[in-house]
Amino acid sequence: MNNNDIFKKLRVALQLRDDQIEDILKLVDFRMSKGEIGNFFRNADHPKYVECGDQVLRNFLNGLVIHLRGTKENPKNAMDVIKQNQAEVKVKSNLKPKSTSDKTTLPKKENQSTPKKKFIPKKNTPKVVVVEKVKFKNGKK
Repeated sequence: MNNNDIFKKLRVALQLRDDQIEDILKLVDFRMSKGEIGNFFRNADHPKYVECGDQVLRNFLNGLVIHLRGTKENPKNAMDVIKQNQAEVKVKSNLKPKSTSDKTTLPKKENQSTPKKKFIPKKNTPKVVVVEKVKFKNGKK
């Protein structure tokens, strides 16, 4: 098991999104973009796959401790933070519109049909001649 697997499992278990991971890394003054973070979660055979180094995982874990427990001056309850994150994920997933590129589609109800557009012919427009009539002369009579 490598660092990428550990990182993926923590992300799934805590239901973290890339922007939240970016914020967690900022807590320990470690800046990474969402694109760089996303490359850690790709398949190993993907061309943009990047190995997660020890430094990245170490800083993420240190930031995760601060994110979940808080600081000495401002302590937090870890379970409250996790429940708040889960509620936030549910709300965002309910608000997200279904994209048309999803492969799974719900069956239509029989009484719901989409209205068909009425065919409207174009007005009389002059026909544009694209190719002129050409008489070929290849030397034969």
